Amino acid sequence: MAQQSQALSTLLLFSTLLFLPLHSSTFTSAQSSSTSASPPALSPAKSPPKPISPPTPKPTAPPPAQGPAAMVPVQTSKGPLNVLKVLQKAGHFSNFIRLIKTTQEDIQFASQLNASDDGITVFAPTDGAFSAIIKAGVLNSLSDQEKIQLVQFHVIPRQISTPQFQTVSNPLKTLAGSGKRFQLNVTTSDSMVNVTSGLTNATVSGIVYADDKVAIYQVDKVLLPMEIFAPKALAPAPAPPKSLKGEGADGPAVPKDASGAELGCVVGWKNVVMVGAATVAAVALAFL
Repeated sequence: MAQQSQALSTLLLFSTLLFLPLHSSTFTSAQSSSTSASPPALSPAKSPPKPISPPTPKPTAPPPAQGPAAMVPVQTSKGPLNVLKVLQKAGHFSNFIRLIKTTQEDIQFASQLNASDDGITVFAPTDGAFSAIIKAGVLNSLSDQEKIQLVQFHVIPRQISTPQFQTVSNPLKTLAGSGKRFQLNVTTSDSMVNVTSGLTNATVSGIVYADDKVAIYQVDKVLLPMEIFAPKALAPAPAPPKSLKGEGADGPAVPKDASGAELGCVVGWKNVVMVGAATVAAVALAFL
């Protein structure tokens, strides 16, 4: 009996040992199958990208305040003011500009501005002012030197502002020279400014350009200097030639006696008597 029980226990242990690996393999296979059948886990969804904010614009400085516009636009380059460019932009000064170019006085203007801090004042005649002297042929009758002096006569070697016309001292020296016949005089009446040369009386009819060194004024007449255009004085008549010694204005000198009486008649009669006597003698001899 005891042996049978022991044999039965051995058989049950043996059966159990055989069953355990099979059950374990089945369980593993089922688990593996269930695992492979299950859908793969999804990765979490990505969050949407953050919106890009536009760059904040940098604050810009406000534009500088603009002052009053100049009467005539001028060049921005360094150096003295180009008077010709100012007149060209202003218009109606073509004859004056042509005369300045012909005489090359624009170079003199620049030289004057470079050499002195006093500046210059220019009286610019309009084309209408020039038309009268052009029709009369005045410009064509001038020499090259006189044309230079005519341009220089319209320039004062210092800047004169509009208020200074009220107090300026006459006469005004011009670039043409310091002599009295190359000077100008200024007179004011209310708001009128007149410039006279002694031959012409011009009116300042406008301001073309003005700063602390240059003033350009429009005038309605060409300023004619007396040195060039004033009538020349006639030369005195030449003295009569001196008479020859011993002769008067009416011929040879008449001899006089001791009392100063002329002896012309006596001498004349003596000659007549001598000629008559010789004639009578010749006739008498002819009849002998």
